[in-house]
Amino acid sequence: MSFFTNPNIIFYILAFLAGSIPFGLILAKNFAGVDIKQSGSKSIGATNVLRVVKQTDPALAKKLGIATVLLDALKGAIVVIIASILGLPQETLWGIAVLSVLGHCYSIFLNFEGGKGVATALGVFLVLIPIPTLIGAVVWGFCAKVLKISSISSLLGLTGVVIATLFLNNGVGVDSNAPVYIIAFIIYYKHIPNIIRLFQGAEGKVA
Repeated sequence: MSFFTNPNIIFYILAFLAGSIPFGLILAKNFAGVDIKQSGSKSIGATNVLRVVKQTDPALAKKLGIATVLLDALKGAIVVIIASILGLPQETLWGIAVLSVLGHCYSIFLNFEGGKGVATALGVFLVLIPIPTLIGAVVWGFCAKVLKISSISSLLGLTGVVIATLFLNNGVGVDSNAPVYIIAFIIYYKHIPNIIRLFQGAEGKVA
């Protein structure tokens, strides 16, 4: 079988390309006329979309923030779902999940820069490990309500997913929880600047 006709390879490439689509950047430019890569935290994620657009149009900011979360979640989830329908093995599905998150964090369309990967991870996790993901979402919602700091709420929610997976899943279908840990590591790594600002007391809140 040729390398480029191997269905696993095709879906790995599709996953990275789909994950690389910077929906936050596209939405903010087209609907608010702002370049979020040059404003706020310069991230392409929903939090920066909300923060930047809110300065000129709070109502539009909320809509674009929600749209960014949904599209960033769907771009990974849809590729995983299609691969699953076509009967690709669980190992391949997790490879797709990891590459979707990597694509978002290191977008080929942005010179391998990108966002934090939280929403894209949420999408693939909902498909592959729904119960731990819902537990993590509850943790995130509670922390976001109480702390009002997007980064720490996201990291605590992710930690909730990891812990719930450890207790509720035996190998997430591939004899190991390694894919979950890899995705978590990528997201923790991308949040290092936020963690530093948290210790410095300089991390901003989302009103």
